[in-house]
Amino acid sequence: MSAEQDLAALLHDMKPEMPDGVFVFCTIANGAETPATLTPQLTFREPEGTTLVIRREEAEHFGLRHQFPSRLITLTVHSALDAGGFLAAITARLAAAGISVNAVSAFYHDHLFVPEQRAEEALALLQNMSGQD
Repeated sequence: MSAEQDLAALLHDMKPEMPDGVFVFCTIANGAETPATLTPQLTFREPEGTTLVIRREEAEHFGLRHQFPSRLITLTVHSALDAGGFLAAITARLAAAGISVNAVSAFYHDHLFVPEQRAEEALALLQNMSGQD
């Protein structure tokens, strides 16, 4: 299946899903050993350190300081990496409602980390955008 580039089709077909679990953002020093049993949802290296997005219970188990308790919403449409305007439309809608978002684009889908306490509201807004409500 080829990736979608058309903005109208992306918005219509995004079908947001929110699995169980709360994720948090942590940082470890570059070059630091990551515990072998840790299963990050996301790892990203920056000059200041490596960011890990992991389940809150993992952060607490390993004693990692963390912030931004969030829920993950996956937009299940196979979006093209070079599709223009998709995340802009999504984040603008959430921003208009006062909901912060940390967006991640992966090969097949776009993923949104939204504040835990606003996650159901964010999901409903996205479902409304795609005509799923």
